[in-house]
Amino acid sequence: MTFTYSNLFQMKRILSTLLLLFLFSQILLAQQITGPIQIHENQRYFTNAEGEPFFWMADTAWELFHRLDLEESKIYLDKRASQGFNVVQAVALSELDGLNDPNANGDTPFLDDQYSKPNEAYWKHVDAVLNLAKARNIHIALLPTWGDKLNKSSWGTGPEIFNSKSAYDFGKWIGKRYSNQQNIIWVLGGDRNPRKDTNDIEVWNRMAKGIQETQIPANKQLMTFHPQPTEPGGSSNWFHQESWMDFNMHQTGHCPNQPTYQKIAHDLALTPKKPTVDGEPMYEEHPKCFDAKNQGYSEATDIRKIMYWNVFAGAAGQTYGDHAVWQMYDLDKAPINAPLKPWNLSLDLEVANQVKHLKNLILEFPFFTRIPAQELIASAQVDDEYYVAATRDVDGSYALLYFPAGNQTNLNLSNLAGNSLLGAWYDPRTGVKIPVGKVSKTSKTTVIPPSQGRGNDWVLILESVD
Repeated sequence: MTFTYSNLFQMKRILSTLLLLFLFSQILLAQQITGPIQIHENQRYFTNAEGEPFFWMADTAWELFHRLDLEESKIYLDKRASQGFNVVQAVALSELDGLNDPNANGDTPFLDDQYSKPNEAYWKHVDAVLNLAKARNIHIALLPTWGDKLNKSSWGTGPEIFNSKSAYDFGKWIGKRYSNQQNIIWVLGGDRNPRKDTNDIEVWNRMAKGIQETQIPANKQLMTFHPQPTEPGGSSNWFHQESWMDFNMHQTGHCPNQPTYQKIAHDLALTPKKPTVDGEPMYEEHPKCFDAKNQGYSEATDIRKIMYWNVFAGAAGQTYGDHAVWQMYDLDKAPINAPLKPWNLSLDLEVANQVKHLKNLILEFPFFTRIPAQELIASAQVDDEYYVAATRDVDGSYALLYFPAGNQTNLNLSNLAGNSLLGAWYDPRTGVKIPVGKVSKTSKTTVIPPSQGRGNDWVLILESVD
């Protein structure tokens, strides 16, 4: 055979591909899930089963079990694993008429009109998707039900099937079925806040009790609650003191420039200490404030801002969402709130490929000792799109500062550790670092990011030299 430039080029590509596949297999082997995530002893962050740092990087796929078949689920999970996601949020009894509209295999969750006899075919599909996720080192934040099955007064098709007894029974049934599953995190609620003058709180507590009673101590699965947007926090407004509430979750909602860091700060100030995350931020390509005609759709810069604000405020990680993907919209499905394209064409949106840069940045530095550090910001601030967020190690050995629009800002760096600081600019869009050398360690240091304006967000990395 004559080796031409083209042949050599093809061989090089094949060898490079084989090497990448080998390295990817080694990474998967090293990260294999051996048990549910747990809460670190500092009660602020998560660990994996081995006690190593676990940065919650979730995707929102509420309709995963309902609208995708097994092959489509593989496509979805393969893509999200390759993009750095380690959690997927999905619902067993889904929002979009999930009790009566069959899943992709033609099965409904129950065999009777009373919704009391589980359909094994439906649940075997859920089993299979959970195992597909586990094989890809993805944990499933599993909602037993969407909230309209308890309360459909605001929106939803229901029907309302849960009361104190049925919620407990279903919790015990689904909890027992998955008590040995190593990649489950339980999420109650499903976009509903408990109503005043009802027994909603009792119903959710009973569902949690049913799940709790099936837990295996050696395989303890964490539990939380997914609410609608509410003030001042989220799940903490009703359930913070409950024994089943392992960590808090709030929802930002779908309007831009919300001061989401305030909800994080609220939850972290509560006693007892519990981690907190934003479980539903503004989705990428979602109509702003549900008003596409007048406000247009969310853009990447809107989404990154929420992510960095939350994490720098002390969140244990961040959830991402895409408007077409949460509903697994396709051309043969009724669209909810005007998605722009089918789910499979939306998997590669800008921020979906940028979330790994946030995760990689946080994991590059000491994880469990990171704290919020707004004292580093010397400029006066208001809660707007220019709000600069800061985080640092508790000993001051490093600091990270997020500038959402490249705005010039005065910093007070005098309390950071060491005699001098080494700086670098980090690009949230690409993960690229730009070294800037030594930075003055004074009470008023003025910094100007590399570029300014909407979409020009930057992180300043400061590390103590000695």
